[in-house]
Amino acid sequence: MATPIDSVPAPVERQHIGVLTALSALTLIAFLALMAWLQYGGSRLEAVAEPERALALIVARTMDLDEAVARAPRWERFIYRVMSTEPAGDLQEAIRWYEELADASFDPAVDLHLAILEGEAGHLDSVLRRTEEWERRPDPLPELARLVAAAYLGEDLDTSGMPLDEALGETLEPGWFRDRIAARIASRTGDGELLGAVTAAQIARSTQRLLRMRPMIAIELALLGAGLLALIRLAWRRGALARVSAALLPPPWRGWEGVVVLVRGGALGVIALGTLYLYSVVGPERPFTRVMLGTATNLAFVPVLVLAYRRLLRPSGLRFGESLGLVPVAGRGRNLALVFLTLLAIGQLGEGVMDVAGRWLGLSAHWTEWFDRELVWGAPVVVGVTLLDTVVLTPVFEEIVFRGLLFATLRRRFGWSVAAVLSAAIFAVAHGYGVLGFAAVFWSGFLWAWAYERTGSLLPSIASHAADNLIASLGVILVLRG
Repeated sequence: MATPIDSVPAPVERQHIGVLTALSALTLIAFLALMAWLQYGGSRLEAVAEPERALALIVARTMDLDEAVARAPRWERFIYRVMSTEPAGDLQEAIRWYEELADASFDPAVDLHLAILEGEAGHLDSVLRRTEEWERRPDPLPELARLVAAAYLGEDLDTSGMPLDEALGETLEPGWFRDRIAARIASRTGDGELLGAVTAAQIARSTQRLLRMRPMIAIELALLGAGLLALIRLAWRRGALARVSAALLPPPWRGWEGVVVLVRGGALGVIALGTLYLYSVVGPERPFTRVMLGTATNLAFVPVLVLAYRRLLRPSGLRFGESLGLVPVAGRGRNLALVFLTLLAIGQLGEGVMDVAGRWLGLSAHWTEWFDRELVWGAPVVVGVTLLDTVVLTPVFEEIVFRGLLFATLRRRFGWSVAAVLSAAIFAVAHGYGVLGFAAVFWSGFLWAWAYERTGSLLPSIASHAADNLIASLGVILVLRG
């Protein structure tokens, strides 16, 4: 998809690296090395407060949803299985996550949850080894061993006259883990009353989870359908993909000057992030303070924006909004909507293919990559500020920097496809996700660069970025909150 301006060769530019630029580059390299070390050199669990509580919630809610979907009509089961994983896959993934957590945590509940998951998966040899080890360890593990052995290994259970539900209540919080081990023991001991009560509680709880998810799934399907229709229209009528705004690509500024701005602005952003991090360490530990600091990390983008305006846009005689295509051409609102829906559809289809490929290859997104404690446990005002950051501020700042400046600067040297690949790769690396997360972010970044190239506007990519973040945030809230 070449544009007419692609045929104009970019002039060869003399490149002089100043001391300030070199120091800025070293700062960025050191920061990236630190991020890589934190991401791949240590445990991802270290970045999560209360990982035991968080993972217990994630796994319990996932298992509840799987049980509710299993009782749903066939057509609904098909939709959920296409858009998600199989229950057996969820169970095996939960075991892997709990094995990782058990290596880092001394909480007995983690060992108990892992044993229950292994028992539900039929890994009885692992359950037997685990219970035998617990018998030799301090309390409460010997008592937990007797409960697990009674549930999954057929051994007798002596609760010293205490009703079974009370004995379990002293060991486990209400929820999926407690209900599963209670149902197993009740079934083995013939306690029909307890089995009926546990089954009814499981059905009521899991049905409620499914009811909360149905509107979200319906919205995603509606957006996908509308996006596919928009894609067909764009393919049928090429003129529908007209330019929404007047951003120039390649841009009028010199490519090397753009690199200098990005490097120096990035270094200043790193310093700003470091300052915020130090404050978070020595400052007061309050939930609202924590979320405000998270929102303030967007200030790291401000230095590069200021430098870009002073050294790239103003010398070229450009206004900030017009140069980045933030001001749409009159009468192009329909084109903007078509491109937005198309980006959503292609993005979801691409991520769906990656998800299927990930299942086949045994890859999945680690739960720490998408879990947000503020959305799950924060007060309503904290949730509101977090959504403002995630859905509004982050898409605007990231699209201006990664597409409006980085991609545009690369266009001075490369064609749109190479520039899109390079900028999307940098965008994905900056997020610090695993393999599957990297692929998903790369795909989104590539699509948004294509949209900027074809429409001359950042508005479609900002809107699509915001919609993706909103859907992800609502998914966390609907499944895990409350």
